[in-house]
This record gives sequence, structure tokens and C-alpha cells, in this order.
Amino acid sequence: MKKKKLDGLQIQVSGMRTGKKRAGRSEHDLRIMTICVVAGIVMLLMAAGCVRQQETAAPAADGTTHLTVAVTILPQKQFVERIAGDRARVIVLVPPGASPHTHEPTPKQLEDISSASVYVKVGSGIEFERAWMDKLAGVNPHMTVVDSSAGVPLITGYHEDKETGAGQDAGEGETSIDPHIWLSPKNARIMVENTRQGLAQADPSNEAEYRANTDAYLRELDALDAEITREISQKQIGTIMVYHPAWSYFACDYGIVQIPIETDGKDPSPAGIEKLIHQAKADNITVIFASPEYSTKSADVIAREIGGSVALVDPLEEDYLKNIRNALEAFTRG
Repeated sequence: MKKKKLDGLQIQVSGMRTGKKRAGRSEHDLRIMTICVVAGIVMLLMAAGCVRQQETAAPAADGTTHLTVAVTILPQKQFVERIAGDRARVIVLVPPGASPHTHEPTPKQLEDISSASVYVKVGSGIEFERAWMDKLAGVNPHMTVVDSSAGVPLITGYHEDKETGAGQDAGEGETSIDPHIWLSPKNARIMVENTRQGLAQADPSNEAEYRANTDAYLRELDALDAEITREISQKQIGTIMVYHPAWSYFACDYGIVQIPIETDGKDPSPAGIEKLIHQAKADNITVIFASPEYSTKSADVIAREIGGSVALVDPLEEDYLKNIRNALEAFTRG
């Protein structure tokens, strides 16, 4: 009897010891697991911070960091690079050959936007920005958005004549705004200054450098403006005929009448083409100007009827200064 009780006591004691060991091991394992989880979270947060820092402030050529700046069109790329130099990495949302009226951002571009610290939008109502700006800002809510059109006097574009299909000046009550503000060097001056302010706000430590670079570029824009004024006056350019009405601001600044062939993305009717042919002959127009991203079919028809030719003038070239000079040469030749 005593033996059985003793055996039972030994078994109970043994079980208690085993339970203590298991409980101790369980608490020990739990403490280790907790430490590992906390350490893992800290490492993830540190890694995320490092990645974010690398994306928005990558090393520049001189060993410092630079901004990741997104822009809508290629001419803005030159604006940013002339202001910031090697301190900016520029992402262009409307790539070469694409139209800002129809382009949609790719998944890769949306990924790039997530790393941008500044977005400099054209701001004049360009279709790409009207359709996508809110979504792009939503991808990166911490991104500073700069409106480069602030202070630019916007002008009405053109609307389609319902009877002839030809382009006409927008009449009273029309709200169509021409978004191509950058094609005027005077407007480019304002856009560049707005861009500088945005970059300086995002990177105040380099504000003095941005100011000096901007002043140098503005002097080049002033020289270009004077050159255009002189050439237009000497060659007595009064009228140009263009396929797409992108040159309204340029024409307004230098006293030129722009006659567009298509309006609102639509080719003119046969009656409209006939009217344009008569107008071109009356104004002694020999060259029809078209953009590379658009069909030249209607322009070719008119050029053939007037014994003239079609010249391509791209409003979206990256080298802004060179491109405006090329356009000036084409206009004076035509």
C-alpha cells in the first residue's frame, strides 16, 4: 500500500517537474519569438526608409543627392535640367512620339511617379493632365505638385465651324483653352521661374544654385525672343497654316495669324478643305506645317492644290531652344 502511494507520489512529482520544464521552455520560446518579430519589424521599417531615401534622393555626379522630378512633356525636361543640372533626375510622362492629348501612363511610369519628390505640371489644361493628374498625385500623395502655368495669360483656342468644318477663332462664350503655352518663349520664361520656385521649395539647400542657373537660362530665352521678333519683322511673316492649332501663343506674341486645318481632333469637311485652299492662295501660303504625331493627309491635299509643300514642326522636342529656332526657320521659309 505504501509502495503504491509512493509510486503515485513519484509519478505526480515527476509530472510536475516535466510540466515546469515545458512551461519554462514555452515561455522562453515565446520571448525569443517576440524579440525576433520586433527585430524584424524594425529592420523592415529601416529598409523601407532606406529605399524611400534612395528613390527620392539618389546620388548626383558630385557625390551629393538629387531630386527625382516628374514632368509631363519633353520641353519641360530641359527646363528642369537647366535649373537643377546634375541635382535632378527627370521623369517624362509623355515620351517621344506620343501625344499629350491621348497618351496614358504605363505601369512603369506609375512606379516611377511613386519615387518622385516633385511633379511639375504644364497646368494649362493639357488633356493628359486633365485625365491623369489626380491619379498620379494619388500614387504619391507626398509629392509636391508645381503648376508651371501660374501667371501665364491663357488664350482661347479654336472651334470647328459647323457649316464648313474649318478652324475659326473661338467666339464669344467659347471656353476652349489652348494648352500649348510652352511654344511661346515669353511663356516659357514664366514656366521656368515657376519650376525654379518648386525645386527650391523641395530642395532649399541648393536654392542659390537654382537661382543662378535659372537667370542664365532666362537670358537665353530673352535672346531667343529678340531673335524671333527680328526675323518675323524682317521676313514680314503675317500668316501661317498649320495642321494642328498648337502655335496660338507663338502667333499671338509675334503678330502672326494662325490658320488651323483640324480642330478638336477632327479633319475638316470637303467644304472646309476647299475654303482653306482658297485662303492659302489668297495669303500666298506655300508651306503647310504639321506635327510628327499627326496624320498629314489633309495637309498634303491642301499643299498639292496650292502647289506647296508640307513641313514637319514638332511642338514637343526635348531641346526647347533649338526646336523653337527650327520652327522659326520653317515659318520664315514658308
